[in-house]
Amino acid sequence: MSRGIVIYQSKYGSTEKYARWLAESIGFDLIEVKKAKADAMNGYDKVVLCGAVYASGIAGISYLRKNSKALALKRTAVFCVGASPYDEKAVKEIREHNLKDELKDIPMFYGRGAWDEEAMTFKDRTMCRMLQKAVGKKDPSEYEPWMTALMCAAGQKCDWTDRKYLAPLIEYMGQRD
Repeated sequence: MSRGIVIYQSKYGSTEKYARWLAESIGFDLIEVKKAKADAMNGYDKVVLCGAVYASGIAGISYLRKNSKALALKRTAVFCVGASPYDEKAVKEIREHNLKDELKDIPMFYGRGAWDEEAMTFKDRTMCRMLQKAVGKKDPSEYEPWMTALMCAAGQKCDWTDRKYLAPLIEYMGQRD
C-alpha cells in the first residue's frame, strides 16, 4: 500500500490550510518543513511540498533541494500558494525559478491564497506598499494579472483559498476524495 506525506511551509496560514485539506483528503501524513528532518520522507512513496510564493521563491523548496536524493522513485509534486490569480505566464516563471536542476521534472500546482495586510510583518507590509506605489504609476490597461490583483487587494482582507485548486494535484497523486 502506498503512503504519502505533505511537507509544508506557511507564513500567514493559507499554505497550511491547503496542506491540511490535502492531507485530510488523501490520507497523507502532514509535517512542517521546520520539523522535518532529512529522513522525513523515508517510508513514503508519495511526497508533496506545499509552500507559499514570496518574491518568486517557493517557501520550503530548499528542503527538497537538500534532500533531492531521497525523492528518487517517489511520486513527488509541489503545490505553491500565492495571492495572485492563476496566470500561466507567472506560474511558468515561478516554476523555472524554483524547479531546476535535480527538481526540474517535478510537477507544480498552484492555488490562490489570501491577503491580509494587518497580519503581515512590518517588512512584508512595507514591501507590498512600495510595490503598490510602483504599480500605481503604470497605466491600468497595461497591468499584468498579478498587478491588478495587488491593486484590488490593497487595504482589504481577502481569502481566495478554495479546495478546487487541489483537484489537479489529488488526481496526479492518484487519490480522490
